[in-house]
Amino acid sequence: MAFYIMRRLVSVIAVMAVVGIFIFLLLRLAPGDPAAIMAGRDATAEMIADIRERLGLNEPLPVQFVHWSLGILGGDFGTSIFTGRPVLELMSQRLEPTLSLSILTMIFSVTVGVAFGILAAWRTGGLIDRLLTAFSALGYSVPVFVIGYFLIYFFAMRTQWLPVQGYKPIESGLGPWFVHLILPTVALGLGFIAFIARVTRASMLEVLSEDYMRTAAAKGASSYAMLVHHALKNASVPILTVIGISFAYMIGGVVLTETVFNLPGIGRLVVDAINNRDYPIIQSVLILTSGLYVLINLTVDLAYTLIDPRIRY
Repeated sequence: MAFYIMRRLVSVIAVMAVVGIFIFLLLRLAPGDPAAIMAGRDATAEMIADIRERLGLNEPLPVQFVHWSLGILGGDFGTSIFTGRPVLELMSQRLEPTLSLSILTMIFSVTVGVAFGILAAWRTGGLIDRLLTAFSALGYSVPVFVIGYFLIYFFAMRTQWLPVQGYKPIESGLGPWFVHLILPTVALGLGFIAFIARVTRASMLEVLSEDYMRTAAAKGASSYAMLVHHALKNASVPILTVIGISFAYMIGGVVLTETVFNLPGIGRLVVDAINNRDYPIIQSVLILTSGLYVLINLTVDLAYTLIDPRIRY
């Protein structure tokens, strides 16, 4: 196991190096001059040249990449071009809404998705199973922003049960904090519920057809014991895989959700940075989210051995 972890860590370093090169070149070679955008429409050529010199944009790309990489390794993610404030400070101020939305969405998606999948497998061909099939098709096909606008129209504008947009920090109270996150959580989580539920159903059906499950039923095991203690445990490896994939996909969905519901999180910070061509913010967020994606995959692989003792690396 120790050798496997070391080998995976080495591969993580290689992957992050390639990702860093790709992110750096993608932003630098994209059309548009951040110095001209920062200087404004009425700026002269001398003003634009001065800004480029101050930001180091006149240096060759390899030199810029080395400076940026050394800064990242040293914990210096640079300074925002437009605000002049450290990127790490800006990200830390936007971290709470994004973490709150992500954690609530995963709890909501995993709890509801696994429960629906178990019920559909237990009553295969029944009403719950058919409803899950229809819900899965709907969850796969409808984009997050469409669901979000529908929820806003019905639950905020028509019935006025929930706030339309905005965010309340957790220090203002758990009630206001939770109420403002209900609609974003539901909008972002519906697609993941459909995904997790379908995989849970398929995995549970495969396990329920095994001989040892029929033996447990013949010995008089209760439905709860068969579904939870026997079937779910043996079907958990594919379920854990899809949960890890869903968490990684959530990174992209958070950007749309925060934009629709006006949440001041990392996603909104990235959108504003893209519009302003703020290289340091875009690069820092992309490299951190890429690292999080790789870390999630590594964690899921290691968790397999805890769930299924037959898996050894």
